[in-house]
Amino acid sequence: MAQEARIDVELTAKKGEAEPSAEQVKTFATALRPGAWFATPSGTGRTDDRQPDAEWQLESSRPYRGEVAQGKAAVYYGKGHKSTLVKPFIFADGFNYGPSDLTALWAHFNAPYAKGRKGFLDQLLDAGIDVILVGFEQRHTYLQANAGVVISAIHQAIDDRRGGEPLIVGGVSMGGIITRYALAEMEHHKVDHQTATYLSWDSPHNGAWIPLVLQQMAYFFEDVPTGKPGPKQADLIRSPAAQQLLWAWVENAKYSGPVATVSKLRQEFLSELKKYGQFPARPRKLGVANGTGDGIGRQLPPGEVVFDWKVPLVAAAQARFQPASDEQQPIGEMKFMGQVRRGNTSYVPALDGAPGGALDSFGLVADALKAKIPANYRSGCFVPTVSAVALDYDPVKWDVDPYENIDELPIEKSMLDEFRCDSRNTEHSQVTETLVQWILERIVG
Repeated sequence: MAQEARIDVELTAKKGEAEPSAEQVKTFATALRPGAWFATPSGTGRTDDRQPDAEWQLESSRPYRGEVAQGKAAVYYGKGHKSTLVKPFIFADGFNYGPSDLTALWAHFNAPYAKGRKGFLDQLLDAGIDVILVGFEQRHTYLQANAGVVISAIHQAIDDRRGGEPLIVGGVSMGGIITRYALAEMEHHKVDHQTATYLSWDSPHNGAWIPLVLQQMAYFFEDVPTGKPGPKQADLIRSPAAQQLLWAWVENAKYSGPVATVSKLRQEFLSELKKYGQFPARPRKLGVANGTGDGIGRQLPPGEVVFDWKVPLVAAAQARFQPASDEQQPIGEMKFMGQVRRGNTSYVPALDGAPGGALDSFGLVADALKAKIPANYRSGCFVPTVSAVALDYDPVKWDVDPYENIDELPIEKSMLDEFRCDSRNTEHSQVTETLVQWILERIVG
């Protein structure tokens, strides 16, 4: 029987030092970058700002918890289609804070990935496939709410389409989970989605990973008043989408207890997926992973110190890579004016170095703290390959080896019909020749 993955936090505070002076707060504020941590900037360095042929304003087909989610779509017509959809490919945006940037999404997925090759999306257009990029007004809200936006996009694509060519529907990262849910929900309610192919791109079907020590730091340091407007450091981590996507999550910097699927929002989401049959039944289900399938991850030593940051006499933070699955393993600590939080985990796997799509989570936090960090320690696993290819294991208990050699497993071990792992462990959502060619062979022919 697997042991329960948990965190235990030691709390200390020296008497009389819990309340910082105005000068100390000012000193700390100059050392801390404002805004939500783990949110990746949109459109950095992009060179392709192509405008869509049409734009749709989307509203969820139904409310969720009283919320009617909003979104939009950027439509690019395939070759020879002029102003009409013929073979629609709906592709949904992924996890981040705030509204989608569909121009940046286009630029990312159409960037050159190999010399002499057109971008991925241009190749789809040349093959007569219409590309519909779907974005959300609030990417960090409930997955079920944004699934309603996707359902509206599916209905509009069907209404606008000329002829009876079936749809291709999918998404990147969280977008693949939202579209999975949307299609399954439509089937459950006997609504014809007219979709023949579902595609997920490095989607965390069984959960994603952000190091617990970094989650703790986001909560801990946002409690220090800096006087700066805008989202707080932990706003993305505490968001509904993060709670639903992350396999291991903590609710604050003081929390001690179980970490695997502790959020009721994740439990409810998994329960709804199960009620809907886990995946839609009708479409052929395809998936690609930015991680390798050979079980070989990154050289990130479990338990190694990643960064050790100090503002003398004011604050400090130390982060370690997630240690191996043993008892009471230190993951780091944070200090501010006598307040100290030290974390230890038990039976949490060493996921930072696991095969999978990477996120520069350690780098993003180090940058926010203006801390020094080795370049090769900036990124760790965000979507383990075992999750991206939807291996059939318990998404609550995670009774799986994240270093599983997937290449040696029969396809029946996955809930997808076909999947492809990358030839090396790349950044989460990175467009590579290996993945693009595999997808094109299956949806273009």
